[in-house]
Amino acid sequence: MLALLSPLAAPAQEDTRTPSTQASSAPVLPEDPALAQLLAEALETRPELHQAEAQARAARERVPQAGALPDPTLQLGIQNDGFTGLMIGEMEGSYFSIMASQALPFPGKRALRTELAELGATAASTQVVRARLSVEAEVHRGYLDLLLVRERLLLLERLQTLWKQSADMARIRYETGEGAQSDLLRAQLELNRLRQRRLALQAEERIRVQTLNRLSGRPLEAPLPTTMRLRDVGVPELGDSEAAVRDALERSPELAERRTLVARAGKQVALARLERLPDFTVSAGVMPRGGDFPPMWQANVGFNLPIFSGRKQNRAVAESRAQAMAPTHATETLEQVLRLRVQERLIALAALRDTAAIYRDGLLMQSAATVESTLTQYRVGRASFASVLEANTGIIRDEEEYLRTLVEAQRLAIAQAEVSLEPVASMGGSSQGAGGMPGAGSTPSAPASGAAPAGSAPGAAASSSSSSMSGM
Repeated sequence: MLALLSPLAAPAQEDTRTPSTQASSAPVLPEDPALAQLLAEALETRPELHQAEAQARAARERVPQAGALPDPTLQLGIQNDGFTGLMIGEMEGSYFSIMASQALPFPGKRALRTELAELGATAASTQVVRARLSVEAEVHRGYLDLLLVRERLLLLERLQTLWKQSADMARIRYETGEGAQSDLLRAQLELNRLRQRRLALQAEERIRVQTLNRLSGRPLEAPLPTTMRLRDVGVPELGDSEAAVRDALERSPELAERRTLVARAGKQVALARLERLPDFTVSAGVMPRGGDFPPMWQANVGFNLPIFSGRKQNRAVAESRAQAMAPTHATETLEQVLRLRVQERLIALAALRDTAAIYRDGLLMQSAATVESTLTQYRVGRASFASVLEANTGIIRDEEEYLRTLVEAQRLAIAQAEVSLEPVASMGGSSQGAGGMPGAGSTPSAPASGAAPAGSAPGAAASSSSSSMSGM
């Protein structure tokens, strides 16, 4: 029995490496070629990432347009004395005219418009960063989900082995007249239920594979082998509080966008002030008169008089100042939210790390010892079959809760690498619910998570594992 339970009772040591606080988007996970390939393919093929890149390119193309001069104007004309004939070269006042004019914004306006477009392109580029972080996080989460469902399949196999041993013991005790037939029937019933739950887990595994294949642009039914074991992932480290907060503030695309919008709002105020100043129009022309008359020429400089637009432009300056306050306050709010989310993840991760230590250093070994002791006592008639049911379901429940603890810890690291603004899910003990784990059935020691299903026979709650893995 110890040989059977040793893989469950001896999980690998957790990974205690500290991730770098530099602007890296990859969470700390053990090296896995399958995961690395999925990430590379996802970053190459995801349409939402290409969409963000296209929008950023479009914003960059607007920069040279913003500072460009308006097109010059060319005028061709003729002036003639009388209507009886073309008098050019004969009359002094008759000539051809060629005029060119160029509008010139007041000095500084073009530069400010260019800077505004550049800041707009910078803001658009933050969406590319966000799309990349989101794609990487989605692949990591999907990969963890796949690892979890495959570990649950392994746990189901171990639970099936335990039930086969229990059924053999029940058969021996029944054949020798020392046990009840109901014990044997119940063990056989649980084995049949495990076959049903295996089908549900295999369907979930297929869904997880298809999800990852979609993310990486592969055919949905393409096989996806994994070499990493979930228990090898361990509990990550996010560093100390100050370093984690600094890392989030440096890498947050949303905060970078808000800061860019603050700078852009300041430029808009400066441009609104300059808009009160007149623009210029420079024109020059030549008028050939033909014959012996020398050509004429002219040069003009004109500017608009802000007589009627002055009051309107004053209001535009006030409007720009008011609008500049919005991104400033939004930036302050976002910084507060980022700091809060980092602290939430650190607190949750500390709790998960302590929880994993409890499982690793004591609870899993105690569950394994309980199973061995209960089966031994049942063999000699000193324990009831209900105790066997409880021990079998308890060890698998503890094993999966340990795996879920590792998954949740890694999800926190992924959220930190993603610089997520989503709040941390409620810890609430075994919030995942015992109904979704192998062997999490109705046992006397866990009435809250394993209540007997509606319609169960009287007394079934005390000895039933019929709801084990009911969430699969």
